[in-house]
Amino acid sequence: EEIDEAMELSKAERDRRRRERAAAEQRERQEAAAAEEAEKAKRTRLYPDGAARGNPGPAGAGAVILSPEGHIVAKIGKFLGDSTNNVAEYMGLILGLRRAKAMGIKELEVYSDSELLVRQLAGEYQVKADHLRPLHDEAKTLLQGFGFVQVRHIPREENAQADAMSNRAIDERL
Repeated sequence: EEIDEAMELSKAERDRRRRERAAAEQRERQEAAAAEEAEKAKRTRLYPDGAARGNPGPAGAGAVILSPEGHIVAKIGKFLGDSTNNVAEYMGLILGLRRAKAMGIKELEVYSDSELLVRQLAGEYQVKADHLRPLHDEAKTLLQGFGFVQVRHIPREENAQADAMSNRAIDERL
């Protein structure tokens, strides 16, 4: 009986310690997630976009850079002549990355409404169009120049300012 009781206490003690370790690990994960969120809040954000009327047709590229506090620090727009929407999307990204680099930004979060662009950069989609390969390669090279960079897909409605810049570039032939 004493041996059984001692083994039960040992098992109860082991279970208690296991629960304590699991709780500590959970707290550490939550703290790490909170720290990561705090770091994200310190990062500059880039919103690139491109537009082509007619696809191909008159095209423009645009980008907006926001400070970690959410203030607009740069707006870029460029008329591309006749081009496709995908070329315009890549050019918006490239213009934004070049400007961010010129501003000395080290950490960057990129938010694009182009699923094709985001997935190609992540390696989930192949770059099959020959005319996009040089743009893809340039974008990848520019992205590697940042200490931290993350590219995410967002809904189109969350990219209104960059969309406005790409359309303004077409309208005003910037």
